[in-house]
Amino acid sequence: MGEPGKHRILMVSDFFYPNFGGVENHIYYLSQCLIKEGHKVVVMTHAYQNRSGVRYMTNGLKVYYVPWKPFLMQNTLPTFFGTLPITRTILIRENISLVHGHQAFSTLCHEALMHARTMGYKVVFTDHSLYGFADVGSIHMNKVLQFTLADVTQAICVSHTSKENTVLRSGLRPEKVYVIPNAVDTAMFKPAPERLNRDEIVIVVLSRLVYRKGADLLVEVIPEVCRLHPNVRFIVGGDGPKRVRLEEMREKHSLQDRVDMLGAVPHAKVRSVLITGHIFLNSSLTEAFCIAILEAASCGLLTVSTRVGGVPEVLPDDMVVLAAPDPTTMVHAITRAIHMLPRIDPQDMHNRNKKERVHIKRNRGS
Repeated sequence: MGEPGKHRILMVSDFFYPNFGGVENHIYYLSQCLIKEGHKVVVMTHAYQNRSGVRYMTNGLKVYYVPWKPFLMQNTLPTFFGTLPITRTILIRENISLVHGHQAFSTLCHEALMHARTMGYKVVFTDHSLYGFADVGSIHMNKVLQFTLADVTQAICVSHTSKENTVLRSGLRPEKVYVIPNAVDTAMFKPAPERLNRDEIVIVVLSRLVYRKGADLLVEVIPEVCRLHPNVRFIVGGDGPKRVRLEEMREKHSLQDRVDMLGAVPHAKVRSVLITGHIFLNSSLTEAFCIAILEAASCGLLTVSTRVGGVPEVLPDDMVVLAAPDPTTMVHAITRAIHMLPRIDPQDMHNRNKKERVHIKRNRGS
């Protein structure tokens, strides 16, 4: 048995390294912080290409890459009871005391939570995104949430908007759902040593290029912004099924010299991309709390974001320009942000963001 007051925690999600994204980073850094507090942490996810079996990461973080291949958007095929043998083996072998599942659309997460509660383990669920009530996918997922979270011990949401959304979708009692905002390590995200010249305005996009992240919105917004502002250039980092549409847009409007497509950007290189820009553009349609916005603000970039979910809870008004998720409003918001740039001090923005993140960290630990 472990030390008194210490837990052996199993993190479960379909989304983990080597895949890139906010959920993946959240799980990794949360695991590292828990390890530093003396807890034992194990991660369970599905196999990625040739990465299968047991791997070890920094500080002895043990990762089980279960040999199931994803069938849709990095999710494994729902089996209900197919994952029971391997989940039970890991729970017993690692002497787990708490199971922590992440992300509502993770099949592996829901199945692990269900099996863990059946075996009498305490379970915690963290919801990272917002989902609707009208489309077919959300309707079915909401029914799954009501089933798998019916007996959850506690739930965590990353913003108050996310909490309201999760409570409505899952039927959880509000007192069982806690709001713990995400944070960012500001020591890793510092502004460029010298302020950038504003003769050419660089707008940075770092996101998975999928529908939920607003990639289709970018296809409409980028050409119009380039038409209105000849001195604007875009840097787009990320990969996904919608990358083809962005490539086609670039060819159609002859913007090869004004839109740089970087492909997937490892998290270790995110800062080096951010500090080349003046404005960070977030076009997500379902963001509950965008870590990328915090990273950009810490690097001194002014943010333009869709007005969805918990984004207003992330930054004060003078650090972010919000707009409805439609092309015309987004273009107007970007124009407004360009006019605000002379009043932006990257180092001051970094210092304010650092102070706010320290406040969140202290509250989280209290």
